[in-house]
Order: sequence, then C-alpha cells, then structure tokens
Amino acid sequence: MDAPPDASRNPVMVRMHADDNVAVVANDGGLPAGTALPGGPVLLEAVPQAHKVALVDIAAGAPVLRYGVAIGRARAAVAAGRWVHERLLEPPPAPVLDGLPLATARAPALPALEGHTFEGYRNADGSVGTRNLLAITQTVQCVAGVVEVAAARIRSEVLPRFPNVDGVVALEHAYGCGVAIDAPGAEIPIRTLRNLARNPNFGGELLVVSLGCEKLQPARLLPPGSIALAAGEDAPDVVCLQDPAHVGFGSMVDRIVERARVHLERLDARRRETVPASELVVGVQCGGSDALSGVTANPAVGACADLLVRAGATVMFSETTEVRDGIAQLAARAASPEVAQAMLREMAWYDDYLRRGGVDRSANTTPGNKAGGLSNIVEKAMGSIVKSGSAPISGVVPPGDRATVRGLLYAATPASDFVCGTLQLAAGMNLHVFTTGRGTPYGLAACPVIKVATRTELARRWHDLMDLDAGRIASGEATVEETGWALFRLLLEVASGRRTWAERWGLHNQLVLFNPAPVT
Repeated sequence: MDAPPDASRNPVMVRMHADDNVAVVANDGGLPAGTALPGGPVLLEAVPQAHKVALVDIAAGAPVLRYGVAIGRARAAVAAGRWVHERLLEPPPAPVLDGLPLATARAPALPALEGHTFEGYRNADGSVGTRNLLAITQTVQCVAGVVEVAAARIRSEVLPRFPNVDGVVALEHAYGCGVAIDAPGAEIPIRTLRNLARNPNFGGELLVVSLGCEKLQPARLLPPGSIALAAGEDAPDVVCLQDPAHVGFGSMVDRIVERARVHLERLDARRRETVPASELVVGVQCGGSDALSGVTANPAVGACADLLVRAGATVMFSETTEVRDGIAQLAARAASPEVAQAMLREMAWYDDYLRRGGVDRSANTTPGNKAGGLSNIVEKAMGSIVKSGSAPISGVVPPGDRATVRGLLYAATPASDFVCGTLQLAAGMNLHVFTTGRGTPYGLAACPVIKVATRTELARRWHDLMDLDAGRIASGEATVEETGWALFRLLLEVASGRRTWAERWGLHNQLVLFNPAPVT
C-alpha cells in the first residue's frame, strides 16, 4: 500500500457551505499544530482527521455553523485555528414539529433514466429478488437452536444438490413469547416478522417452524390472506416441534430438512431474467459514522439515490433520530402535504417513545461518532439526510410495514444498524447500501450489503471489507457525481449476482426486532 502524503505540506479542508465558520480536516492522520490552512488561519493545535477547525474567531454563545446550519453554540470564545470538538459546543434543542413548511420545495422533475437493467428473480407477487434464498421463518426464539442445527445440515447435505439456490437463511429473533403480545406497540414486531417472510429474496416460499405453546401462534403471525403462498398450497408450511409425531430431537431436525427439500426444489427451478432497474428496492443506512460521512460517502449515496429514482426504483432512507434535526428540510421535500404529515406523525411518535424512556435524540451519538469528529446529533443528522438525495419524498413506511409505492421513501426506523436493517428488509428491501467512516463489518444474510467507506485510509486498511471508496471525493480524485454513478453501476452488478465482500466472507449480523411493547 502507498503511504499517505505528508499532511503538513498539503492540508485538505472541507467547507460544506459558504456561511460555515468551521471546516473539516480531510488529511489522513490529521494536521499538526502550526499548519497554515489554505486561505485561512494557522492551526493552534493538532487536529485529527475528520474533526473541525474554526476558520474565524467565534464568540462565546455564537452559533457554530456547518452545512450552513447551527450545529450548536460556543460554550466559550473559540479562536480561529482552534480544534472545535463536542466539549466546546452547546447543542440546540430539537426542532419543533408544528408550523413546518409542508411539500413546499418544488424541485424540478428529474429526467427519466432509461435502459438500465439487472438480472433478477421475478416472483409470483410481482416483486423481484436479487438473491434466491430459502428462508426459515420462526414464530418464537425457543426454536432457534433447533432451526440452526437443521439449517446447518441443509447447507452441508442438501443444498449442494440445488445449485441455483444461493443459500439458507434462518430468520432468528428474540420475540414470540414472554411478551405483552396484545399491548400497544406489539403489532410492530409481529408485522415485521410477517413482512420479513415476504422479502423478495425468498422467492415466495414459506417454511415456518413453531414450538407449539408460544404466544405468537402461526395463525396469528400469518393469518389467511396475509401472505401469498406458493402455487398449490392453501396454508403455510408449518413444522411444530411439540407435535406428538416428533420423538426426540433428531426427528424434529429430520422434519425441517424434509420440508426444506420441497421448497428448495421449487427455488432451484428459478432462473435470473433481465428486469428493469425500477425493480430495485434499495435501503440506505450509515453506521460507525464520522464527520466525513456527510462529505463523501453519504452525498455519493444521495447522488446514486437520485439516479435510482430517475430509473423508477425505490429508495428507502431511515434512522429517525439521525434525520430528526432535518425535519424542516424533509417536510418541505414531501411530494404532498399528506406525506409530510405522515413523516411528522412518525417523528412525534418516536419523540414520545424516547421520552418514556427518559432520553432524547442526543442519546444517539456514540463514542466512535465523537472520535470521528461528529460533535452532536445535529451535526450527525445534517450529514445523514444527504443520503436521501434531492428527489421528492413520495411515501412513508411505518415500522414493520411493507413499502407499497415507488420512489424515495422515508422508512421510519430506529437508528440502530441491526434494527434498521431488519425493518428495511421487512419493507421489501432487496439491496442494501451501508456507509461507514469508523468501520464496521456489518452484513445481512437475507440481502447483499454494499459497504461504502468515507475515508480512503479505511478503504485501504479494510480492503477486503469495503466495496467502494468514497474517500477519493475528499482528496479531489473523484466527484460526488462520479462516485454516485460508480455506486449505481455497482448496485446493478451486485443485484445481478456479483458478491459483496460481506457475502464472500459469509459475514452477517442477526436480525433485531423493534419491540416497543413490554416484555413480561
């Protein structure tokens, strides 16, 4: 690997808006004290990469501006050239949700983007998968161990006979019993599990494993008419472990393996076919963010999101606490006042959810975020919302629901990587884009995850975990638009079967359900 250039001789600063009184250091390793900034002050102290520098003297109580937005007020006077970190900032209160502009940002319509296709799996319900997977749905955590043993046996003994099936996914979770299943909020994990079973990458095949005594009975999880069944089936294919026919552990595993063969045969008969890019349902998310996330990777994802929307595809951005401070911008971008009101309802519900827990949105930021230069949730939010691009927001997906319209959607989810990914899968995501600055080996078994590094140093160091280097934007080697197009082309390749690094290594995180209801 090439050594990074001497940062002190070539300082690279990123200022996002003409009104900003701070800029971000983009150099690998940061900049030492005494560095003369181009067109600016001399650094009074060493500043790490991705952290902010005061470009002018900032008086005590004056706003600190990044993205043209006040990300806080100075707790004390800050001299030009000083490192501006979270201890120097007093964050602002959350924006009110009343009196906001609703659907007022009438951006010119983006021209249609035609002629782009990928090789996907067309499903009977009209959706399209990017992978051909057998999913084993579970009604309750109690069966998870048995299912995992069965799934391992299926992978080793049975799957080699079905070369057109990409894998077996056990939809393990921590729900199903020991919960207040009729309490307000309990409908969220239930509909999440129901819609997970409908994910396009599972080909419409439904194999369910139940214990028998759990609160979440199969009939409640999958009531008649709630999900399309495979041809010739009039009820979900359920294996109940407490069925008297099962004598011993081995017979339970044998039964799951036996039923899996039926579904594998049907999946194996499927073939990829050329479909338009409009069949993509892409979830975008950020994790392990730093202050360069909003400079490089997230703007590139936003540029790609615009391309996808122009191609007729669906793009979902999420993470309620990480977009909450940009609600005025988002409400104005809504395609209609009704869509804006739906966003506001989700924000208000989540505010109340956090309030009941005795916290607010500021609990979101992590030690890694702050070490990466993100001083508070306001700064993080301003860099997060740029993943959504510039298209009108055409719909809102409540937690656990499935997307029913195309275009740019706000899928209301917590910001937790694993919970957000789970809910986006339930919403119908068939391809995932994940940006990171600090680095995370995040992956999903049910869906390809394309990881985009905010920094070239991270992409170089984690060369076999990052799929795209957006750090070249900060160094001037590539533009946001060029990187957006590169990501768009990579999405089509991955949707057609090219494996991501996470897929090559078999890396994936567990599904994590969002359950705001009590656990008994």
